[in-house]
Amino acid sequence: MQAAIVTISDTRFEKTNPDTTTDLLRGLLEAQDYDVAHTALIPDVRMVIENTLTELVDQQELDVILTTGGTGLGPRDVTPEATLSVIEKEAPGLVEAVRSQTAQKTPMAWLSRAVAGVRQKTLIINLPGSPKGIQESMQILFPLMKHAQAMLRGGGHD
Repeated sequence: MQAAIVTISDTRFEKTNPDTTTDLLRGLLEAQDYDVAHTALIPDVRMVIENTLTELVDQQELDVILTTGGTGLGPRDVTPEATLSVIEKEAPGLVEAVRSQTAQKTPMAWLSRAVAGVRQKTLIINLPGSPKGIQESMQILFPLMKHAQAMLRGGGHD
């Protein structure tokens, strides 16, 4: 399965803070037999996020795009709005499952505005920007992602 990782962070893009999430997420994906075909590190700019997601889906055959960062309540957190503008179908259960399960350990998870959905046959899921949040989220998402991808390919309805 083909995956892309889009890390969205002004400070990581400007190299003020190191990017600790892309390699972590790559490792988690590869351990689940995903091929990470593309990574991007971009700023918290809605049009840049929209263009990146659109180009990835429209130009590459990807099963999933995972974004990290920009899902909070901060003034520059626009990842959910950008994602909503490019998806064709929402898949709210994915991020609802993540919020409800991770909030048991970290109550601040309820503040996440992450969204998930589909553009063409590519699943796009917003993840938090922290390594801990990514690890916890992916434990919940991996089984759901595999079934969702089977459904997007016309199977997996059992």
